Amino acid sequence: MSTDTPATPPVPPVIATAPKNSDVEAAPSSIFLVSYPKIIFLYPTLLFSFLSGLMMLVLGSDAEGEAGRIEEVVSLIFLMLSAVNLVVLSFDFPRTTSLTLFFGFSAVVMGGVLLFTNRPDLVPDFLSFFKMLKPRANAQFYLLFSLLLSLLFMIVWLLVRFDYWEVRPNELLHHHGFMSDLERFSAPNLRISKEINDVFEYMLLRSGRLILHPTSEPRAFVLENIININRKEAQITKMLGALQVELRTEAPRTPLA
Repeated sequence: MSTDTPATPPVPPVIATAPKNSDVEAAPSSIFLVSYPKIIFLYPTLLFSFLSGLMMLVLGSDAEGEAGRIEEVVSLIFLMLSAVNLVVLSFDFPRTTSLTLFFGFSAVVMGGVLLFTNRPDLVPDFLSFFKMLKPRANAQFYLLFSLLLSLLFMIVWLLVRFDYWEVRPNELLHHHGFMSDLERFSAPNLRISKEINDVFEYMLLRSGRLILHPTSEPRAFVLENIININRKEAQITKMLGALQVELRTEAPRTPLA
């Protein structure tokens, strides 16, 4: 009489998870990436124009006159700020170029100080040149300019609501179009690259370029002007590093009696 060998209980699947530390627990479940046009870097000009319009309204006729020249000084500052903002939009300033500009500007300033120190008779001519500059803009000009720029900002804000990327632990989603079209890409093996090509744009909005390389796609997706790019990169890295890996082992076969 043979005895039946008791069946070996099945081995439960082994699930290996990442260590539960504070960084992994804080990993977000979804990250949104929005690529903005370069007009967003004009916000310093927008703010200064709006504040200048309010100041002109408060001062009224007191802003005019030879004594204060408040209206003319504010107009000069507005023009210089607008010119600097447009230069930031027009050209890229990498680190080496920015250092070159900084040292060049410092050399010009030091040269001017030495020139006026050795030739003090040039100071009246230099000041008279700025006294001849009398650009004037009233409160209506500044307020209308800020209103038009604000409308452009609102249009940009509406457009980016229909074109953005979403990074999830297992997939990369591209939302685009007014009908909410959606493209899906595999994300577990997603490679990301960060580039900061313009120092001034990074100083204004901590922005830069983010390049996404899904393994299932032969092409890479380049996202320009991502705000707070360092924080976004850190969140994506944390998310992809906190993925759970599930390993299943088959139960051993029960030997025949």
